[in-house]
Amino acid sequence: MTNDALLELFRAREGIICAVGAGGKKSTLYNLVARHPGRVALTATVFMTRFPEHLGLTPVVAEESELATAIAPHAHASKLGFAAPSAKPDRYAGIEPELVSQLHAQTGRDATFVKADGARMRWIKAPREGEPVLPADCSTVICVSSAHALHEPLSDRVAHRPEHLQAVTGLQPGEIIEPEHLARLMVSDSGMLKGSSGRAVVPVINMVDDARREGLARSAAELALAETNRFERVILASMRTPNQPVVAVVER
Repeated sequence: MTNDALLELFRAREGIICAVGAGGKKSTLYNLVARHPGRVALTATVFMTRFPEHLGLTPVVAEESELATAIAPHAHASKLGFAAPSAKPDRYAGIEPELVSQLHAQTGRDATFVKADGARMRWIKAPREGEPVLPADCSTVICVSSAHALHEPLSDRVAHRPEHLQAVTGLQPGEIIEPEHLARLMVSDSGMLKGSSGRAVVPVINMVDDARREGLARSAAELALAETNRFERVILASMRTPNQPVVAVVER
């Protein structure tokens, strides 16, 4: 798949593109930033790890009140990374969504990619109150989950804040997460569609690393597509496979 085709598939060519959910937000954003030929930025409205060197970003890290001034000398850079400092080692703090919008416009970005949700390295989650943290002019919401969560018992090893996933899917602690539960999460306004009204929605089931997981992910995608008109396709992906991150596209 060409870079242009990938960006079109993810609705990530222009605007403010936010990744939410669990199980591959960063790797999805990194893939899109790396493949975008234009003027792009990477940032977050929640905690995030430091910018990876392989992306070749010009990093600007400053307190929120100073970010606009700190970025100004670097506004010409084709690839920017901007964030606020954090006391946590190897982390940046998230910045306010309104500031993301301001800096996107100020620096003339074609696209700004935003980590807008946290999951503490788990594979699946449902948002709590106040999540996800989306800029008002976010154009695309990429909703990520991991195929590794399927056929696993619900616990905090697999899910971030399992109680919220229980509320959306009806799962009980220790119950096996089946494709229908993931589909329920994908189509719920209290689940992965939360905050997405008026925006393009791109569901991604990541970590589809073998035929078994592809079958489970495909089942979840087909069930979700049968239950909602909010999206027309679900991307099955393996975002840590650099040359071929898209495994399959399940369409209505």
